[in-house]
Amino acid sequence: MGDFEWAMVNALNSFFEKEGIAAIAYRLRQSRFATQLVDILVDSKTPEYYLAIECKSLDARKTKSLYFKQHFSLAAGGHQMERETDFITRSGRQGILAVELRRGAGKSRTAHLVPWGQIFQSYNAGKAGVSIRDIEVNPPLERKKGAYRISRLDIVRISGYYDLALESDSLESDQSYEERENEEFS
Repeated sequence: MGDFEWAMVNALNSFFEKEGIAAIAYRLRQSRFATQLVDILVDSKTPEYYLAIECKSLDARKTKSLYFKQHFSLAAGGHQMERETDFITRSGRQGILAVELRRGAGKSRTAHLVPWGQIFQSYNAGKAGVSIRDIEVNPPLERKKGAYRISRLDIVRISGYYDLALESDSLESDQSYEERENEEFS
């Protein structure tokens, strides 16, 4: 899994450098005893490049779906989908699920960028997962000499897609979080 995460960081930083975009992608350090927010963060003043990316690498020969119970963790009192969605909405970042599909020796791997909102809608609807077919609806990243390449179109295609933030979730709201929560349970 770590190799795919580093491949994505390298692809993003190569793209930013080539295009002269003021942005940097970095992989968050994993700790055995602490939950990780997401795999990759991208910092940029340009909103379309202010990203939170979760990476999943699947053996497409052995599974037909990315399953929420099997491929996502349940730690720190909550499901990974809920924790990461909360982080994405509160930070104002664009959420992306990067999925690498491995097909075995001699066959090309593909990587697909999926809008986080699309994945969260499936999770929130109680589905068991997202099918490989639904992941592949998103065009694969270009791959040359074993390295992924990202273009502006790859990012723009999913920026702002499936907006997760609700107007009532605005930090500028007059009500505190506790007041809104108490209203919901009254």
